[in-house]
Amino acid sequence: MSITYTLKFELDFSPNYKWTDCGKCFNTITGKQIKQVYNKGSIGYSINGKFKSLKFLRTKLQRINPVSCPF
Repeated sequence: MSITYTLKFELDFSPNYKWTDCGKCFNTITGKQIKQVYNKGSIGYSINGKFKSLKFLRTKLQRINPVSCPF
């Protein structure tokens, strides 16, 4: 069984972390889903081993540009 997600957003300072429309975060290098964590009253993700809050991450998201594929 396999599940396919459409990735819509990425971080400008770390483009290997991408988000779907439904709000799931994935690391494209490892291929794993990143879980949301609660730390000191804030909800966020562990990006490159450091906690980043959702408030901070929302300002750093950018849309992924479509890539033309010859197939």
